[in-house]
Amino acid sequence: MSLSNKVLLITGAGGGLGGTAALALAGQGAQIILLDKSIPKLEKIYDAIVAAGGPEPVMYPFDLAGASEAQYEEMAEAIAQRYGALHGVLHAAVEFSAYSPIANYKTKDWGHALNVNLSAPFLLCRVLLPLLQRSEHASIVFISDSSARKVQAYSGAYGVAKIALEGLAGILALELEAAGKIRVNTLVPGPVDSPLRKKAFPAEDKTRLPSMNSLDPLYVYLFSDASIGKTGQIIDAQTFKP
Repeated sequence: MSLSNKVLLITGAGGGLGGTAALALAGQGAQIILLDKSIPKLEKIYDAIVAAGGPEPVMYPFDLAGASEAQYEEMAEAIAQRYGALHGVLHAAVEFSAYSPIANYKTKDWGHALNVNLSAPFLLCRVLLPLLQRSEHASIVFISDSSARKVQAYSGAYGVAKIALEGLAGILALELEAAGKIRVNTLVPGPVDSPLRKKAFPAEDKTRLPSMNSLDPLYVYLFSDASIGKTGQIIDAQTFKP
């Protein structure tokens, strides 16, 4: 499933699921726009892609929570000027500090988590939709969590955001389905040996978990032409086979 000539933007591309996804997609020929607030992390993924022989990616340092609406629009304009169109967006950026009771949440922390995990994906989709509509077929993928379907105590703003994110994905999929150009799906990775998993379950034996690279075939499938026509789906990575 070649991704040559496809331009894909990945948030949270400096590491974790976003970083491994960037490597996997670039490995199939995609031109990757790496979006993350950490320049050193972006440089590390950039170097890894180049070393592996993938197309030279573009680094775009960007603070999803701190950026203004105008800065989001400036980013979209910069992409438009460079590429003309966009073929996909992977929303992999995540904000999670620790499991905590609602009663202990500080307003600032609550707002920050919702900004990164929910408001940023909405705003990014809104400013990038015109670019996605310029391509013949485009794919938007949101990364969610099993907590969105099984409400978990102490999941806090992260859990609330993931529940709402799946709603956002479903609504967007319905709104775009008739035109048939942009498909929208949600990927639920399940337990994998990721930085987020380490933070959430520090005492867990991670040697028993699949690696983050186990998700690579799914990323490639969801952004390749093989997934054209599949939209509005919540895809469980533990059971779905491309």
